[in-house]
Amino acid sequence: MGHVEVAGIGFELPDGRVLLDDITFRVGDGAKVALVGANGSGKTTLTKIIAGDLKAHSGSVARSGGLGVMRQFVGSVRDETNVRDLLLGVAPERIRAAAAKLDQAELAMMEADDEKTQLRYAQAVSDWGEVGGYDAEVLWDVCTMSALGIPFDNCRWREVKTLSGGEQKRLVLEALLRGPDEVLMLDEPDNYLDVPAKRWLEEQLNATQKTVLYISHDRELLANTATRIVTVELGAAGNTIWTHGGGFQTYHEARKHRFERLEELRRRWDEEHAKLKALVLMYKTKAAYNDGLASRYKAAQTRLAKFEQAGPPQAIPREQKVSMRLTGGRTGKRAVVATGLELTGLMKPFDLEVWYGERVAVLGSNGSGKSHFLRLLANGGSDPDIEHQPVGEMVIPSVAHTGNAKLGARVRPGWFAQTHEHPELAGRTLLEILHRGDEHREGMGRELASRKLDRYELAHAAEQSFDSLSGGQQARFQILLLELSGATLLLLDEPTDNLDVESAEALEEGLDSFDGTVLAVTHDRWFSRGFDRYLVFGSDGNVYESPEPVWDEARVQRAR
Repeated sequence: MGHVEVAGIGFELPDGRVLLDDITFRVGDGAKVALVGANGSGKTTLTKIIAGDLKAHSGSVARSGGLGVMRQFVGSVRDETNVRDLLLGVAPERIRAAAAKLDQAELAMMEADDEKTQLRYAQAVSDWGEVGGYDAEVLWDVCTMSALGIPFDNCRWREVKTLSGGEQKRLVLEALLRGPDEVLMLDEPDNYLDVPAKRWLEEQLNATQKTVLYISHDRELLANTATRIVTVELGAAGNTIWTHGGGFQTYHEARKHRFERLEELRRRWDEEHAKLKALVLMYKTKAAYNDGLASRYKAAQTRLAKFEQAGPPQAIPREQKVSMRLTGGRTGKRAVVATGLELTGLMKPFDLEVWYGERVAVLGSNGSGKSHFLRLLANGGSDPDIEHQPVGEMVIPSVAHTGNAKLGARVRPGWFAQTHEHPELAGRTLLEILHRGDEHREGMGRELASRKLDRYELAHAAEQSFDSLSGGQQARFQILLLELSGATLLLLDEPTDNLDVESAEALEEGLDSFDGTVLAVTHDRWFSRGFDRYLVFGSDGNVYESPEPVWDEARVQRAR
C-alpha cells in the first residue's frame, strides 16, 4: 500500500500568473481518486509536480510506496520509440538505470572486444539480474501477450507508432497495474480505449489494491470507479482544490450545495460587514459632539478592523461556461447514401441511408474502419460535387474504397479530427486564424473574435498558437471553427475524448440545437445516449444497425 499527500502547492506560469494556489489533498492507501477540472486548469501540471517532473514554487509532496506514472502523451507516440523503451519508461528507476548501463555495455562490445569491455558487459548483465531485470522481462511478456497478443521477444524492437493509440494505452496500463509500484498516477488513461477496454480498465481499477490518482473526463468511468473526486477549481488569484468525499453519482448535487453554501456565507459576511461599517459611522457622528462615546467609537473601529483582517469566506469558484452555437442549415432529405460501400481491407460492403436531422453514433472496436468512414464522407464521398467540398483548410487524406458514398443536396461536411492534427493551423494564434478566415468562413475583427473565443472559454488563450493549446482547448477550438463554417453535416471523430465534463455537456446541448445531421464515432457511453441510431462496425467485418448502443464487439480479426 502507498499514499500521496500534497500540501500547500503553489505554481506560477512563466508570465507570472498564478496557476495553482495552496493545493492540498491526500490520496490514502488503496483509494481510487479522480482528479477533474476544466481543460487548462492545471491538472496535468499538478501530476507533473507530484511525479517530480516539475518543481513547485511552494508547498511539498509526500508519498509512500513506489510511484508508477502514465503520462498524457501515451497513445499519441509517433517518434522512434520502441516497445521496450515504452515499457522501460514506466518501470522502476532501478530497472531503467540498469537497462541504460546494459545498453551502453552492449554498444561498447560491438566496437571493442577487449577484456575491460567484456568485464564491463558482464557486470552490466549481473546488475540487470540483481535489480530484477529478467523478472521485468517476464512481466512484460505477460503484458504484450495480454495487450497485443504477441510475445515480448517478438515485439520488443517494434516501433510504438505502429500501434494504435488504444494498444499503446493498454500496454502501459498492463505494465503499471501488474508492476511493483504501489501508487499509480494516470493522466487520462481511458483516452483512445474502446468500450471493452474501458470496461477492462474499470474492472482493474476496482480490483487492484494499489492507490490510484487519475485524470479522466469519461463520466461513465468516473461513476464506476472513483471513491473520491478532487476538483481543480478556477480562481482569480490561482486555481484551488475542492475534495468531494463521495463518488461521481453524488458529485453534481454536492457541488451545487457547496456553491449555495458559499453564496450564503458570503451574503452573511457582506451583511455583517455593512452593519459594522454603519455602526462605526454612527459612533463617529455621535462622538463628534459627545466625548463620552469616543471609547465606543474606537471599540467599533477595532471590531471592524479585526473583521476585515479575518477576511471574507472563500469566494465562489468561477464556473466554466462554454456556449456552443452550432447552427447548420436545411439540406436534402437524404443527407448520406452509401451503396455497396466497402472500405478496402477493413469492412465488408454495406448500404446506408442517413436522413436530414438524424444523429447517428458509429460504434465498434479500435481499428475497424470507423474513422476511415468519416474521412470518406468528410471528403465529400466517392465523387463529390462542388457543393460537397469540406469546410475548412485542412487537406483530408483520401480513403480507398469500392462501391459508392454520396452526400445529399446542400450537405456541406465539417470534420472534427480525433488526433487534432491540423498542420494548416500550426504556428498561428487563435486570433490570427479567426481574423484571416478561409473560403468557407469570413474573417472577423479582434473584438468579435474575442467574443467568440470567450464563449468557448478560450479568450485567455487568444494569443497562443493552436499547437501550444491543451488537447481539450484544441478540441473546443475545432468545434468553434465548425460553428463558424456553415457545415450542415457534422462528422465528429471522438469529440469528447479531451473535453472536460462541462465542455462535453456544452457540446451535447449544442448538438441538440444543431439544424443538420450528425455522425459521430465515439466510445463515450454517456455521450452516446443522445443519439437516434447506432451504426456498428462488427468484429466479423459486417456493418449493421442496432436500436441500442453495442459495446461488446471485439477487434476485427486480421493478420497482424
